[in-house]
Amino acid sequence: MKNQQRRTPLIRAISLVAVGFGLLTIKEGGMTLIGNEAARAAAGNYVPFVLWFNFVAGFAYVVAGIGLWLQQRWAVWLAVAIAAATAFTFAAFGAHIFIGGLYEKRTVIAMSLRTLVWATIAAIAWRRLVRRQA
Repeated sequence: MKNQQRRTPLIRAISLVAVGFGLLTIKEGGMTLIGNEAARAAAGNYVPFVLWFNFVAGFAYVVAGIGLWLQQRWAVWLAVAIAAATAFTFAAFGAHIFIGGLYEKRTVIAMSLRTLVWATIAAIAWRRLVRRQA
């Protein structure tokens, strides 16, 4: 098991962050999308396309985290795709704000954090799992 021997604490850490972040995202998004009226009211002026993106992406976060734990090369590409899709969604959210759409300030913070986290995960995974194998 060559891959098992080369697994670094950093890869383990980003894997756990990805899975944990994914599970929290699914829980929070699901509560707003599927929950009762009180859950939707607590969310405030949420932007539906951002909420749906984040909810669906939460499942991809979990899959990417598991793949990174197992040091699968496809998981690096999934992490890169998640980072890019998150940045694109954040830009679309910015356009929504620019044209005067309602939003919650906490969504700006959350999307900033998501973009930063996934860019970091993708960069670390690329450096540790793709570049070293090339």
